[in-house]
Amino acid sequence: MNKEDTSEKIKNYILEKFPLARKRAIGNEDPLLEGGVLDSMGVLELVEFIEIEFQITVSDEDLLPENFQSIGRIVSFICHKITSGAGGLECRGGLL
Repeated sequence: MNKEDTSEKIKNYILEKFPLARKRAIGNEDPLLEGGVLDSMGVLELVEFIEIEFQITVSDEDLLPENFQSIGRIVSFICHKITSGAGGLECRGGLL
């Protein structure tokens, strides 16, 4: 899976679940927390989706605002989790 596909999945989920995201037509770098698109419950819903969709575990230590600031940051977070848990898999050339 590449970063563009991951970004699209995250964006589609957010647009589907959070009405304010649809009203604002969010982009990959738009602020989700500061912009009020996601609140604490929204982050938990998003985390559940990420864990299921990308088969990773999001720990309490991962629940930092900077990991969920924007779609781009979420994709970077997912990429980091996949590479750190896959024993050498790297995010290069747009691939997760």
